[in-house]
Amino acid sequence: MKAIATRFQRHKPSRKWIGLFCLAVFLVLSCSPRPSDLPAHSGDGRIILGSTAKIRTIDPADAYELFPATLLYNMGETLYSYDLDNTTLKPHLATALPTVSEDGLTYTIPLRQGVLFHDGTPFNAEAMAFSLRRFMENGGQPSFLLAEPISEVKASRDDELQITLNQPFAALPALLTFFGACAVSPQAYSIGPGAFKPKSFVGTGPYKLVDYKSDFIRLDVFDQYWGAKPANQGINLQLLSTPANLFNQFQTGAIDVGYQGLETDQIQRLQVEASSAGWQVIEAKGNAVTHMVLNVKQKPLDQATVRRAIALLVDRPLIKERVFQGQAEPLYSLIPSTFDAARPVFQSKYGDGDAAQARQLLTAAGYSAQKPLTLDLWYPSNYVARRLIANLIKAVVEERSQGILKLKLEGVESTVGNNSLSKGIYPSYLVNWYPDFFDPDTYIQPFLSCSNGTEATGCEEGASRSLGSFYYNSKVNQLIEQQRQTQDDQERQTILTQVQEILAEDIPYIPLVQRKEYAFSGKGIEGVQITKTQQFPLWTIRKS
Repeated sequence: MKAIATRFQRHKPSRKWIGLFCLAVFLVLSCSPRPSDLPAHSGDGRIILGSTAKIRTIDPADAYELFPATLLYNMGETLYSYDLDNTTLKPHLATALPTVSEDGLTYTIPLRQGVLFHDGTPFNAEAMAFSLRRFMENGGQPSFLLAEPISEVKASRDDELQITLNQPFAALPALLTFFGACAVSPQAYSIGPGAFKPKSFVGTGPYKLVDYKSDFIRLDVFDQYWGAKPANQGINLQLLSTPANLFNQFQTGAIDVGYQGLETDQIQRLQVEASSAGWQVIEAKGNAVTHMVLNVKQKPLDQATVRRAIALLVDRPLIKERVFQGQAEPLYSLIPSTFDAARPVFQSKYGDGDAAQARQLLTAAGYSAQKPLTLDLWYPSNYVARRLIANLIKAVVEERSQGILKLKLEGVESTVGNNSLSKGIYPSYLVNWYPDFFDPDTYIQPFLSCSNGTEATGCEEGASRSLGSFYYNSKVNQLIEQQRQTQDDQERQTILTQVQEILAEDIPYIPLVQRKEYAFSGKGIEGVQITKTQQFPLWTIRKS
């Protein structure tokens, strides 16, 4: 997975990092009148959903934003998925976990029979192979996810799929849970560069798309669905213009479900009001993370001593309270604590603000209050949360270093900033990351791997250059490849622990926070959940 810069398409304004930092799910039973363009409840068992999402496309071969991911998760199906109550990987359109060849390159996957697409076309291995090849070959934003590791996809039998890799990749089953890797009807789609259908979807999931407008989407229950039927009669999605509209519609009962787009203070208000209003607050750890990228090839950050001093001055609990009002958790590794492989290496090594030791290191490096170190800290100016983080870090660093370290804040529009990271112009930058699939590899390989470089020159080509750190460590490269190849979970965790320990020594990144996610359910609404893999299943929601 070398084309890491492509991943920053997921951080365009359209996906709202106020959205990523202020993701929220709200559910409440409504009794008040509806807007004229929405049907009233009238006991029909449908759920009315509200969101501020701006949907670019719902074509699974091109969609790469959060809200389309939720829609496709509920309308489509992948070969593998996760239990709703834990992080156990399970077969979905597959009937068993893959059989892997001795060289780790060939995955043979048995497929479910008796499945129909929404247009009545039978699902089989040829249809699944078509779907994956279309994802790889049409050139959509996330196409690299499968196109880079996979060499060939073919139907070995009518009920069996065979995937051949370019090199071993133990996380392939987890990667195949990516929402865009869902099955689509060969009768409704075609393969070819740019051959997308942004406003239609024909898959195999429990809901089918029956109406798509700029401000309204209707999902009906698919009556020929092979699995258990949804607990509701369908979903009406109302796309709202602002967080204020979403907040007001939820408070007044005009929507049953609010998803994505509420501000931090709005979430806090609803938490406070939940008890008196009869709402249930559901809180879950999120997988979205924020890091400070340090360019290890740019002076003075080429000195490990300086990078360690900065790490010693970061106060994560303060960021949690001041910026997020408690709606985040301190992050002490590149891998968030939702994974068993996470090790809080920055907490044990640097804590949350050892000012005396930081001043000692800076003084040893030749800096003083009379001769301070001034460092530029860049951040995406169009995202409120990162601007607030930058200002708080600046204040804390300058106060606790007693003026030895000064930060100069520089804002840049996110698209420009993200696309410029690989040019090496930013000494430090605040970056957000949302995983493509639920596996530690997606937090490690894109940040630390380098395909071409040396210890002296840094990363000249590869993932770490794309993310702006220019980090190169031959041992880390070796360990990353080892964990990608091993099929033994315990061995893989041991390797990932080593990688995280080296990370804390070399400090090309300073982990800051991981965001929480919330759901608020109202009277008469049951079955609401945010899964441990941060999915939001609509089919479990019901009215009592």
